[in-house]
Amino acid sequence: MAEYKEPSQRQLRVGQEIKRIIANILEKGEIRNEEVQNSFITITEARVSPDLKYCTVYLMTLNGEKINEVVDAMNSFAWFVRKQLGVKLQVRYTPEVNFKADDTFEQVDHIEKLLRDPKVAQDLK
Repeated sequence: MAEYKEPSQRQLRVGQEIKRIIANILEKGEIRNEEVQNSFITITEARVSPDLKYCTVYLMTLNGEKINEVVDAMNSFAWFVRKQLGVKLQVRYTPEVNFKADDTFEQVDHIEKLLRDPKVAQDLK
């Protein structure tokens, strides 16, 4: 099993900058896609690989509406996002960008529901 390694300060810094740039692109409506333009999208995280050549961007939509369509649309415009990152990001290599749905809130909600279950509450006492 691969050992998980904490991201470096540089990875975190580049990830935050990528997150800011993509949020700015979305805010300006530069991605010409109906699904993207008609959705409230939040970029929750940008994880950059140790060599800074790959970046996975996690996003969510308001109430999870049309999340799969939005992720697909964002991935179809990944070339455009990468081009914008190349102009605005000051790194040697512009990372390849891959968009994924952020399901952490769903997981938290599921765990909270489990904890509120009467059978589980009984075991916790």
